[in-house]
Amino acid sequence: MIESPLYLQLQQHRKKDFSPFHTPGHKGAVFFPDDLWRLDLTELPDTDALFEANGILRDCEERLASLFGAGRTLISCGGCTLAIQTMLCLASRKGKKILFARNIHRSAVNTAALIGIEPVWIMPQSEQGCFTGRITPGQVETALSEHPDITACYVTSPDYYGELTDIAGVAEVCHRHDVLLLVDNAHGSHLAFLSQNKHPIALGADMSACSLHKTLPVLTGGAVLNIRSAFHAAGAKETMALFGSTSPSYPIMTSIDWCCSYLRQGGFRDYAALEPVIREIKELAAAQGLVQPQGDCDPLRICLHTACAGLTGDRQITFCHDYGIEPEFCDGENIVCITTPFNTKRDFDRLKTMIRALSGNGTVPHPHPFPLPEQVLSPRAAVFSETEEVPLSKAGGRIAADSACPCPPGIPVVMPGERIHREALSRMLRNGGTGETIRCVKLRTCETKN
Repeated sequence: MIESPLYLQLQQHRKKDFSPFHTPGHKGAVFFPDDLWRLDLTELPDTDALFEANGILRDCEERLASLFGAGRTLISCGGCTLAIQTMLCLASRKGKKILFARNIHRSAVNTAALIGIEPVWIMPQSEQGCFTGRITPGQVETALSEHPDITACYVTSPDYYGELTDIAGVAEVCHRHDVLLLVDNAHGSHLAFLSQNKHPIALGADMSACSLHKTLPVLTGGAVLNIRSAFHAAGAKETMALFGSTSPSYPIMTSIDWCCSYLRQGGFRDYAALEPVIREIKELAAAQGLVQPQGDCDPLRICLHTACAGLTGDRQITFCHDYGIEPEFCDGENIVCITTPFNTKRDFDRLKTMIRALSGNGTVPHPHPFPLPEQVLSPRAAVFSETEEVPLSKAGGRIAADSACPCPPGIPVVMPGERIHREALSRMLRNGGTGETIRCVKLRTCETKN
């Protein structure tokens, strides 16, 4: 008998019967055809090839483009990371200086290092110190006026806590400056199928990387890159092939096409119908005194600041499990739950019971402004330098060779090539402990002596 420890571990997790408020969006429901795994084929004469896509796969991409309102849509079996890599590479053809909102995913940081992008950072603004916040059109206007050689603006919307950036406002500013707007929409593929279309492409973004599997019924790893115009799509397939595997997964691609048909045949109504259900749960949380993100937010994401109810640290996940809930994420202060139509009534009843067991004081932590560190080296130079692991207690003043985010997926306190200043070190020590290390650019002998 074949023994697979990983298989057994996954089966053991399933037996716990937690309500899945995490990715993937299908929630383990019976959605796909039973023989999907028997279709694990390869690129053959009659199955098309992903990076050429002139047959059935091209037809699938055209259906997806119609669904999202894009001029061109490319399938990714490498998750949103591959879509982000392609998007940034396409944008960098106009120039290497790109404006980034600081709440950036590691995949974008790594891509910037790989292709030599010169980042200009802007900090999200928030009146709530417990969430990331948003960048504003005014911030983008200021940055583009100060750096006229910027060629693209990259924002994350929605962020992990469900906060939505004013994409339409930022798009207006970007296009007035002849700058591309790129959106990491990894957690927002479903935004196109709500009662009000909030998808970045519909709001004026030029490109949008969408991780379908996070909130739609698609197998893990299924994503798309949506491109607004055919002009910017020129060479997109060839660019994606620079980063992607030459062995794409046909089960993943089939699940994307299956999901596309589900949505085109009316499945989008399931997402719109879920909005009042989640609104009721958010109202319940508010009545319990639990702080939640304010302003324009993802209608289907639930984020609860449980620190105001005295629930913090490792106790968060234990508390959730006690009520049969497996959340997407606990950061020590907040609990994040991803909901889709594939969650059941039992799931939502459990979540309501858990929320009723919390009593918050409604206190919103004040934001603590964080100064941008000094950029000493480019991200590429730092990442490809000779490096060494340095204890956090001794990392002050050193040049980081990696991004450091004590509380992912928030705002990294230091990026590759930046000097680790006192405030950054203090935050890392508070969250990571003195036993943690960070990868730094190796000191030259003369610097060591000094």
